[in-house]
Amino acid sequence: MLQEKVVVVTGAANGIGRAAAMALAAQGARVVVNDLSVSLDGTSSVGQSAQQVVDEIRQAGGEAVANGDSVSEYTSAQRIIEAAIDTYGRVDAVVNNAGIVRDKMFHRLTPEDFDAVVKVHLYGTFNLCHASAEHFRRQGGGSLINMTSNSAVIGNRGQANYCAAKLGIVGLSKAIALDMAAFNVRSNCIAPLAWSRMTETIPSKTAEQARHVEKIRSMGPETIAPLICYLASDASAHVSGQIFAIRLNEMFLMSQSRPVRSVHHSGGWTPQTIASHGMAALQASFMPLDTSAQVFAWDPV
Repeated sequence: MLQEKVVVVTGAANGIGRAAAMALAAQGARVVVNDLSVSLDGTSSVGQSAQQVVDEIRQAGGEAVANGDSVSEYTSAQRIIEAAIDTYGRVDAVVNNAGIVRDKMFHRLTPEDFDAVVKVHLYGTFNLCHASAEHFRRQGGGSLINMTSNSAVIGNRGQANYCAAKLGIVGLSKAIALDMAAFNVRSNCIAPLAWSRMTETIPSKTAEQARHVEKIRSMGPETIAPLICYLASDASAHVSGQIFAIRLNEMFLMSQSRPVRSVHHSGGWTPQTIASHGMAALQASFMPLDTSAQVFAWDPV
């Protein structure tokens, strides 16, 4: 499906990024494998490098090039896209997968923890999307595949910085889809449910949490790769502005914010009538304070 396509994958040395890079190459894409090879919190160098993934792709008969630039700064993000242009002459899709986590309950979260996570996830997604936008516009098309999280679109404890960044990506992705539609550029989000370095941080202090962690241990990152390959291909030319979740053999189209209930007061609202009338009418439709694990409470199929 991807013969001769050029795809950039960020955070591609491990987990979902690595699985995506390998699958894209197997489908014929030429892949720019980007990774800083840092620890999960982004503070130290560790783990498999982008070059190791490139070597694996080449050994399997595919084409790939390694890149070690950071997504969090605009000039270095530009170099990631330039690596695709310089090596292969074009860029057809970008998979914004790079990320770090610094999970803490909100009252313990530091401004530095918040800033670091937002810089990599939200700024990183903007940087790569913007750096590729002009190339897409000139060539008359392209695909942006932005990784969000069910922790953001549904909710999770101990991840305020991560949720803020990942839900910001949803809004950014939709805005890009609207702005770039005239140039045949599509932008979609994936909220993956898979076992990776990111999900190793999910707390399992209660029996319910422990059961949830055991469920997702069975879902390898390779289960996310087929959807990434599809969205990078011309077969998805009509798909834009959507949020997909995927879990083992299940795929979900996620809802987006729309009015669910309304109430009218002909004389205008006062704080008192909001309390006595407005909230009384709306309360039955309030969203519960549930988490991703509670919403996806059944075993993976």
